[in-house]
Amino acid sequence: MSTVGQIMRKDPKRIPYTTSVREAAKKMRDERIGSLLVEKNGDLVGIVTDTDVVRRAVAGGADLNTLTVQDIMTSPIATIEVMRTVQDAHDMMGDLGVRHLGVTEQGKLVGLISVRDLLVFYKRVSEPKIMQD
Repeated sequence: MSTVGQIMRKDPKRIPYTTSVREAAKKMRDERIGSLLVEKNGDLVGIVTDTDVVRRAVAGGADLNTLTVQDIMTSPIATIEVMRTVQDAHDMMGDLGVRHLGVTEQGKLVGLISVRDLLVFYKRVSEPKIMQD
């Protein structure tokens, strides 16, 4: 059984809590990612996702240059232990209604897993193998 640690993204991107929503959105676009971990004084305080940007900032008509990620982030970060199964991550995301989970090892965040990571994993394991005669 595959574990979360085998498919997680190591060293997820981080931004300061004072970053504007516009700058965070640009960073997500440029890095081709859907979330950023939010730091305050060196501590992780939350996660901001593309969904947060749309639902909590854009849809409300906020000024994206002055609104900060601290104002729209999700906190605390939902986490899963590194040795849990990919199916556990899938179930947890469904139960919590989230698309990103922080991955922890002995209480320390070591990575991030997203719905996209799960889709890629399940596609890879379900593809038929081509056999030659």
